[in-house]
Amino acid sequence: MDLSITQLAKQYSLNVETLRYYERIGLIPEVPRRANGNRFYDEKLQKWIEMIVCLRHSGVEVKSLIEYVDLIKKGDETLEARKEILQEQERQLSEKKKNLDISINRLKHKINLYETGEIKNNKSYYEEYEIEKDIINKKA
Repeated sequence: MDLSITQLAKQYSLNVETLRYYERIGLIPEVPRRANGNRFYDEKLQKWIEMIVCLRHSGVEVKSLIEYVDLIKKGDETLEARKEILQEQERQLSEKKKNLDISINRLKHKINLYETGEIKNNKSYYEEYEIEKDIINKKA
């Protein structure tokens, strides 16, 4: 069943302007229009947009998605290149997750210090957590 842009936006919890933006930057193939100028999305386009939405929700940046979509349009000879893009995105997300886990653990420890009263001991958490080393590693 064909959907209007409003119906499609509702189906995928998107803003209509986001769909128009995706179309404008080439993430969505050209969308056909009815005689009155309104866009309509057939099942093939709906599946395409579903793929875009899923990848965006997986943390794939728009810039990488544009490259990925361009490769899809070139056909099966780009399968390996597409896989590499997704692997790089996975690597980046894993790195972010690792850093978030470190931050969460530090905050839990700090909260525990408040709960136990140890916060009053004036310990150097900068040294304990080796913050300087983290800063240097991020610059490298």
